[in-house]
Amino acid sequence: MNWVAHELRLLVRSKLALSALTLLLVLSALAVLSGMREVERQQQTIARLEGLQQQELAAQARKYTHGGDAGSAAYYTFHGTWDAPSPTAFLALGLRDAAPYVLRVRALALQAQLHEGESFNPELALAGRFDFAFVLVYLAPLFLIALLYDLVSGERRSGRLSTLLAMPGAGRGLWLRRAGLRTALVFGCLVLPVLAGAPASGTAIEALGIVLLVTAGYLALWSGLALIVATRSGSSAANAMALMGCWAVLTLILPTLANAVLARAVPVHQGVELMLAQRQAVHGAWDLPPEATMEKFFRTHPEWRDTSPLPSGFHWKWYYAFQQLGDESAAPQVAAYRDGLLARQRWTSRLGWLLPGVGVQAALHRQADTDLQAQLAYQDRIAEFHARLRAFYYPYLFNDVRFGPQDFASQPHFSPSSQPAEVPLEQLLGLLLMGAAVLALGVDAAGRVRPSAG
Repeated sequence: MNWVAHELRLLVRSKLALSALTLLLVLSALAVLSGMREVERQQQTIARLEGLQQQELAAQARKYTHGGDAGSAAYYTFHGTWDAPSPTAFLALGLRDAAPYVLRVRALALQAQLHEGESFNPELALAGRFDFAFVLVYLAPLFLIALLYDLVSGERRSGRLSTLLAMPGAGRGLWLRRAGLRTALVFGCLVLPVLAGAPASGTAIEALGIVLLVTAGYLALWSGLALIVATRSGSSAANAMALMGCWAVLTLILPTLANAVLARAVPVHQGVELMLAQRQAVHGAWDLPPEATMEKFFRTHPEWRDTSPLPSGFHWKWYYAFQQLGDESAAPQVAAYRDGLLARQRWTSRLGWLLPGVGVQAALHRQADTDLQAQLAYQDRIAEFHARLRAFYYPYLFNDVRFGPQDFASQPHFSPSSQPAEVPLEQLLGLLLMGAAVLALGVDAAGRVRPSAG
C-alpha cells in the first residue's frame, strides 16, 4: 500500500484539497446535526402534544358529559394524531419539513381537515432543508469536481505528464488510484458524521447499509463522469467548466424541467380546492330541508334509517349526516387527487433512473419514510381513525342514547404506524447501475491518456 501513502502525501501538500475535504466533513456533520435536532424537536412536539391532549380530554370529559349530549362531545373534542419520525428521518427530512406530522381532528367532515396543506414530490424540489440528502445531492459533486477536474491537465500543465506515463505501473492505474483515493476521502467525509449519528438515532444496520450504498453509487457516478472529462485533452479551466455544466444540468436544470413537464402531463387539483369543495357542500346543507339531507344520507347508510324520526329544529344527527355527505361528495375529487399525486410519484421514481440526484432523493426519502407515500399513508391512518370515531358516536346520536363519562373515556384512540420503512430496492438498483455504467466509461477513458494529448 505504498502508493496510498505516496498519494496521500501529494494530497496533503495541496491546501485546496485539504480545505475542500475539511469543509465537506464540516458541512456533512452540520447537516447530520441539523437533521437530528429537527427530528428531536418533532419528537418533543409529539410528546408535548400527547400530554396536552390528555389534559384537554380530561377537561372536556367534565364539561360535555354532564348533559349526556354525545353531539356536543363529538363537536368540541379534538383528537390528536401524529406521524413519528423514523430512525433514518434525520438524514432526509423530505415532506416532514412541509407537510404536517401532527394533526388534530374532530368527528366532523374530514377532507377539509386533511387538505389544509399541499402534498408534492420532494424529489423534484430544487432545494429543501439543509440535511444529509441536500449535502449529498447538491454539494458532494462540487467537491468531487474540485478534487478531480485537473487530475491529468494539472500534470500536463506542470510538464510531468510524459514522465509519469513513462514510469512502471503508470497509465490507467495511476489515474484510477488517484481518483479512487480522492473519491474514498470524499465518501469518508460524507459518511463519518452519518456513522456517528446513526447509533444515537436508533438507525438499523440494514437502513444504514442502504444509505451507504446510495452514497457510494452516487459518488461512483460523479467520479466516472469526472474521469471522462478530466482525462480528455482539455485545459483545467475547460474541464472545470464542463463538469460544472454537467452538475447544473443533472441536479438543477433537468429536474426543474421534469417537474414542469410532470405538472403539465399529470395535472393534479390542489388540496385546497378539495377543502373548498367539501366545505361548500357542507355549508350548502344548511339551506336544504333537513328531511332531504337525511333521505340522501339513508341511501348510503341504510342501517340508520329505522332510528327515531328527526324532530323539529336542530338535531346533531342531521348535522353529522350532512358533514359525512360533504366528505362523500368530495370523494371522487379526493380519489383523483391522490391518483394524480401517486402517478407523479411513479414517474418521479422512473426519472430517478435517468437523473441521479432525483434517484438519490427518492431512495433516501423512501428509506427515511419521509416521501409522498409516507405522507399519504399517514392520511390513510387518520381516515381510518376518523371512521372509527364516526362509528363510535353514531349509535349515541341516531338512537338518542345518553352519553356519560364512561362513554367519553371509551372513545377510540389514534394508533401511529409501527411498520418499518420500505427498502427502496428499485431506486437503489437504478442508482447503482447508473453509477457502475458511468464509472466503467470513466475507467475506460483513464486508459486512453497519452502524452501527445498535451
